[in-house]
Amino acid sequence: MNQMLALSGTQQARLIREGAVSSRELVEAHLARIAEVNPAINAVVETLTETAREAALAVDTRRARGEKLRHFEGVPFSVKDAIEVAGTVCSAGTLGFRNRPKSAQDAVLVARLRAAGAIPIARTNLPDLLFAFETDNLIFGRTNNPYDLTRTCGGSSGGESALIACCGSPFGLGSDALGSVRVPAHCCGIASLKPTSGRLDRTGHVPGPASWVEMVWQIGPMARRAEDLPGLMQVLSAGEAAVPAEKFVGGRPLRVAYFTDNGVVTPDAATIETVRRAARALSAAGHEVTEARPAGLDRTWPLELRLLGPDGGDGIREYLRSIGSTRTHPLLDAWLRKYEPLRTDLAGFAAVWEELDLFLAEMRAFLANYDAILSPAAARPAVAHGTSVDDDVFPGFSYTMTYNLTGWPAAVVRCGESPEGLPINVQIAAGPWREDIAMALAITMEDALGGWQPPSVH
Repeated sequence: MNQMLALSGTQQARLIREGAVSSRELVEAHLARIAEVNPAINAVVETLTETAREAALAVDTRRARGEKLRHFEGVPFSVKDAIEVAGTVCSAGTLGFRNRPKSAQDAVLVARLRAAGAIPIARTNLPDLLFAFETDNLIFGRTNNPYDLTRTCGGSSGGESALIACCGSPFGLGSDALGSVRVPAHCCGIASLKPTSGRLDRTGHVPGPASWVEMVWQIGPMARRAEDLPGLMQVLSAGEAAVPAEKFVGGRPLRVAYFTDNGVVTPDAATIETVRRAARALSAAGHEVTEARPAGLDRTWPLELRLLGPDGGDGIREYLRSIGSTRTHPLLDAWLRKYEPLRTDLAGFAAVWEELDLFLAEMRAFLANYDAILSPAAARPAVAHGTSVDDDVFPGFSYTMTYNLTGWPAAVVRCGESPEGLPINVQIAAGPWREDIAMALAITMEDALGGWQPPSVH
């Protein structure tokens, strides 16, 4: 593999600005890498070969003229197949959208990355209508974990995580309603950030705005290296998101609480030890680290499901019927079956909101004493294909759901691995609008503990 592919997007952009590599060379290297790894991982549903080459030529022409290059000028990126890219079909992995018209324009966040000089190079796989913690659908099939092809790459932004981990793309866009940029990043050992709810524009995402579900759903950046996250957030938020300029945000040590068990599912031993290693790394960096867990955290799991499924899943079923998805993947069917027992009336749904208000009050009270909260990203590393919906596995993804409920930003970064060599990420959350804190601490842990490591797939 060409070694420049293992660099961060920030470093690749620097090589282009310095003339060490042309954008065309970088794009061609990524296209070759996609062709090399995709037969094994099946992460890419469409390679944007010709448009990427055209854009790279334009970048190289601009540089030859002496024009100033933008932040990510000439660097390729990938996009989850739930986010529109002009001239392509955004299928959301569901049969009813397989032959929908090509998108007339980019999603807002794709357009912002283009405006920063980045080049779309691939669209990536996802589960049927995004509803699964693993990636498989009836159109494009299953995406495999590059560290063990028998295991899932996570979901729903699983194609993104697998491709980025294999150096087919330095960074890209995913979306997250229960952990869908963080769980796949954890499974594949890359970095990602779920921003504060409402921070980034979701125009051009499929499905679009969805009543109360909107409060937990956010598009977020995924990258091989956490060092790319600040620059990506600055671009994606049109310069509105604060980015860490110093190792200690605001020039002071941060107060970090950490816990290893949320009371829903106890993680495996390797995950617990990885969180403790991350806590020690933050302490060694000068931060004030305390073992403490918010009260009521064990309610995360039932609360998020009750919030999303008060109609027993009927709204999703009707949406599928309306777009012509008359057949759906078994993973989506299993997800909908989990909603059926949650069906309630208006009074019951009001009780869910009352419980949510109490949960949010408890979380805000806890955060009043801390700047950030460190925890597992999931209860275990990547699981075997087809098992993410099992009753003894599914609740293990509740660690990410907490911050969909609160709406707070949360980043994940690789800090260890299992005895089998599977990546283990930790999660760092901060208060609303403080992406800078989450990103700064993620970068500190990446620097101390190594972050992304090359996978075994060739």
